Amino acid sequence: MGSFHGLWSLASFLGGALGALLIGWGQTPLTHFLLVAAVCAFLTLAANRHTLRHESNDSTGSSGLTLRRPDPYLLRIGLIALCGMLCEGCMFDWSGVYFQKVVHAEKAMVASGYVACMSTMALGRFVSDYFTHRFGATRMMQVSSLLITIGLLLAVAFPYLMPSLIGFLLVGFGIASVTPLSYSAAGRATTVSPGVALAVVSTLGYLGFLFGPPLIGLLAEAFSLRVSFTLVAVMGMLVGILSAIGAAQEKAQTIVA
Repeated sequence: MGSFHGLWSLASFLGGALGALLIGWGQTPLTHFLLVAAVCAFLTLAANRHTLRHESNDSTGSSGLTLRRPDPYLLRIGLIALCGMLCEGCMFDWSGVYFQKVVHAEKAMVASGYVACMSTMALGRFVSDYFTHRFGATRMMQVSSLLITIGLLLAVAFPYLMPSLIGFLLVGFGIASVTPLSYSAAGRATTVSPGVALAVVSTLGYLGFLFGPPLIGLLAEAFSLRVSFTLVAVMGMLVGILSAIGAAQEKAQTIVA
């Protein structure tokens, strides 16, 4: 699962690097968008014949999705995904603004924070499966939470180019494992089918991804971007807290059984 998400992160990194390169060359957004559109159109046409075909027969016997309150296990995993993807959305939408308004980076370096985060997120996802199998999902979640928190607080406490770059590198490593591990945990749910569990967790996760960046903007307008990023650091900290709570509950249930 980590490697699968790593390919998506690799594309984000390449997109950010291309944007930074074109900005350095003085190209316009129109040139950038037309170039990306052409590449995407070519890849879509090339990959189309290799995609899976739709099966008309439903072999699962499912009668459809019934809306209901998720059980505590899925709710906890969904909240972890929400916190992780809120941090991810912050990096996507606000890293460039942070480097421009707070770090006061040169024009060619405005996208460097985004590129730094995407590069370590992609790398982290390609190696996360190995470390997860070796140290366990709970430990990986806790380490990821620590990296997110330290990285963001470093960028907030020292809003200069090098400390902020190092902080964003740490954040990239931290958010790398949160979403893949959340989706994997959803697939192991026992109360509902894996498809329904994944739908619940991903829905909660994307709430953080979509609504987190506007919330950061509102807080930045009322206070400052540094205050907003401190809140994101707290959300990163919650990933580790929720993981520890879940591990303690599972251990207690094992002892009782």
